[in-house]
Amino acid sequence: MTSLTGKPISFWIDSTAETTYPPLENNISVDVAIIGAGIVGLTAATLLKRAGKTVAVIESRQIVTGVSGHTTAKITSLHQLIYADLIKQIGEQKARLYAESNQAAIEFVASLVAKEQIDCDFSRQSAYTFTESEDDLEQIQDEVAAALKLGLPATFVQETSLPFAIAGAIKFENQAQFHIRKYLLHLAKNISGNGSYLFENTRVQKVEEGNPCQVETDQGVITAQDVIVATNLPILDQGLFFAKTYPSRSYIVAAKIDPAKAPQGMYIGSKKHSSYSIRTTPDNGELLLLVGGEGHKVGTVTNTEECYQKLENYARDRFNVDTFAYRWSNQDMVSFDKLPYIGNLTPFNHHIYVATGFSLWGMSKGTMAGMLLSDLILGQDNPYAQLYDATRATPFLTQQSVKQGIDVASRWIGDRFKGLQSSSFSELTHGEAKLLTIDNEKVAAYRDEQGTVHAVSAVCTHLACIVSWNNAEKSWDCACHGSRFSCDGKVIQGPAVKDLHKIVE
Repeated sequence: MTSLTGKPISFWIDSTAETTYPPLENNISVDVAIIGAGIVGLTAATLLKRAGKTVAVIESRQIVTGVSGHTTAKITSLHQLIYADLIKQIGEQKARLYAESNQAAIEFVASLVAKEQIDCDFSRQSAYTFTESEDDLEQIQDEVAAALKLGLPATFVQETSLPFAIAGAIKFENQAQFHIRKYLLHLAKNISGNGSYLFENTRVQKVEEGNPCQVETDQGVITAQDVIVATNLPILDQGLFFAKTYPSRSYIVAAKIDPAKAPQGMYIGSKKHSSYSIRTTPDNGELLLLVGGEGHKVGTVTNTEECYQKLENYARDRFNVDTFAYRWSNQDMVSFDKLPYIGNLTPFNHHIYVATGFSLWGMSKGTMAGMLLSDLILGQDNPYAQLYDATRATPFLTQQSVKQGIDVASRWIGDRFKGLQSSSFSELTHGEAKLLTIDNEKVAAYRDEQGTVHAVSAVCTHLACIVSWNNAEKSWDCACHGSRFSCDGKVIQGPAVKDLHKIVE
């Protein structure tokens, strides 16, 4: 296999300065504690502080370096192909609310950028879902009809600025794209002060509802009247969100492209699987082409380097780019009923709120979630609250949910038999990772290129599934619910809040 090129870091993160917000030092009290400093948390914090509430935003590492920092950063209500299906599944009225809520999120961002003059490469763009196959044209045309019925800015087109022919596409006008981290860092800098706080390197371990609620962290306790858990998948195991969603991982490569040859607009293929996401972004007077795709359920692909390789091959073939500047991956929770969960953690919680299940479209849905949650806490009516109610009855027994449930169960049992014949670190070659069984304990071991062995417990600290190796990211990933850990066992992504136990060689 050809070695991968490009810096293994998100462009959004690499092109902005590191943040240095302090960790929590003393126990404090605020009106609202917000766990997670991504697009949901920072949007909600901005609105709540503007309404006169004191807030504390708590981030386990650095702000906007998690899911929000690894997105494609498209702000659109065109979510591949969804509206024809939504009308069939939940009816025209609810599908219209879904459309309107995502359009409202676009306009919220646009308005805030204009009002506060946020320097974040914001630009209005048309969004397209395209197909190269005549066989898929009917599906595209059905989506156009459904979108128009719901009042969306849809048209059917057969020509685009892509450098290859398409059979047809649905086009939404007046959508948008931006530099997500520049946007959110602007929101973040206005949080602290006047009784409000933003903390980094502070990991929340437990939340207890009460009057007030108690948020226990590794640095101290925060008391708050209300708590928002905005951690992609809630770190709290109540509400069964880990059973109503599944974690999906996807990949992005970025290459410099001649502006004269670059496509105008934002694109995604119509296929549920094997589709590619395409957009450009400014980069210091030059232009970067971002190509994303090769998505899969977390932990089901070990040779993730191959995912990047396929993206590079596609970009070279279709856009005639040569070398790549960046490569990174991202992870999101996919909702079984296509709708995000936004609202109360459970029917019995009146002060703990969650937002999850954005199904890879987190820029519009995450913004909308921040708007909705701030309304709920402020006691204001929101027209979308019932549609996205996090405690709603969910159709667990869909074909997809049954398949994912069986997969989780089989992994919980079957993965325990992996590595039973391997019992020595000496079996590891340089750059290799394996599941071993040492002294009857399941061990996740990686020998780095310098020969050092990094050994940790292979049992995920969330709900005790066995982790799998991700060779491109050099991480241990849990296929059950999406927790991720460094080769040294440090939590990279929840719902786990505790590191993997280190094993001494």
